Amino acid sequence: MTTPVPIKNQPQRVRLWRRPFRVVRENLRAYLILNAAAYGLAVVGLVLGLIFPDLVAQEAAGLEADGTGELVRTLVATPALFALAILGVNLFNLTALTIVLPSLIVPFAGLALFGYWAVTTGITIAPQSEGEWILFIPHSLTLVIELQAYILFLLGAFLIGKYWLLPRTAGAQTRRRGYLRGLQKLGLLALPALVLLIIGALWEAYSLSFLLGGFA
Repeated sequence: MTTPVPIKNQPQRVRLWRRPFRVVRENLRAYLILNAAAYGLAVVGLVLGLIFPDLVAQEAAGLEADGTGELVRTLVATPALFALAILGVNLFNLTALTIVLPSLIVPFAGLALFGYWAVTTGITIAPQSEGEWILFIPHSLTLVIELQAYILFLLGAFLIGKYWLLPRTAGAQTRRRGYLRGLQKLGLLALPALVLLIIGALWEAYSLSFLLGGFA
């Protein structure tokens, strides 16, 4: 009877939940730069809002004009529905329409559009009174969580553009194959990003409803 000889150096399959982190590690420099850019632009907007209160007033007027302010006041009494609405807006308006879809058409377009959003969001949330500073404390955690989710999508959008224009960096022979490999990386990064968006939506809804509702 022969004893089976174990095969050495056989590649092990990486579990699905570990693959996004592997993508981040393989592109750590780009990931760190995107972190610095995203949080930095939000801080720039925040500083602009503190220096120029009229900019904050203009953003607030825009939210009232498009019905966002009224919608928030209506949903704040129902945290579960509020969280669902926040998640929907973050997934479709920002993630899909601002970051992903433009990047599928024009390389890196979503990064530029997100940069504009980060600055305007920083302006919008800039506190203008002592009471708003108190409210800003829990809301700042929302910004940290959600920005981290968007950064993962930004990294995916960056890789699509990089592999599309320089397919050999992905080990691909054609731009089409590079584009498809970028899509694959984006799909992997979307898994933890979605988890972060859900956590962020829940925290934002319940903090606004319970922590901030009584104060307001």
